Amino acid sequence: MEQSVAHRFSTHLEFGARFRECIARSQATLQLFDPDFRVFPLGLADVDAALRHFLTGGGSIQLAMHRSEHIERSYPRFVRLLRDFNHQIECRATGSGLRHLTDSFCIGDGVHIVRRFHSDHMRGEAAFDTPAATEISAERFSGIWLEARPCLSPTTTGL
Repeated sequence: MEQSVAHRFSTHLEFGARFRECIARSQATLQLFDPDFRVFPLGLADVDAALRHFLTGGGSIQLAMHRSEHIERSYPRFVRLLRDFNHQIECRATGSGLRHLTDSFCIGDGVHIVRRFHSDHMRGEAAFDTPAATEISAERFSGIWLEARPCLSPTTTGL
């Protein structure tokens, strides 16, 4: 029986470190959900390098969100990453029926998770190499993904 060791965090710095650790430990999939990804360090050079390394190794990324405007305006590195690896990154936006969801998480390979309990606060926890810790969020992500529609096209024409 596996024992989950939760690494709690309550600051932006701690969250960023755990998010980077999740990327580094993952090889095949990253599934992320956040209302707008404002607190995710997607625009920073080191995260861009880590994601490029992950994608170059054959990984894939799925981002689900309520609104994509913040990524489009504030994360040009991520938009470039989307363009460079558009066959490995898929972004979807939720409809109005899911806008009440306020949690925030990143699941890596179905065994690592970094999650904030509410998107308005930094308080959360991370667990690594613990599939059981990801189960509830993975189920939520699957439901969100099915209900959401494509967004964040890699080109201005959406092609």
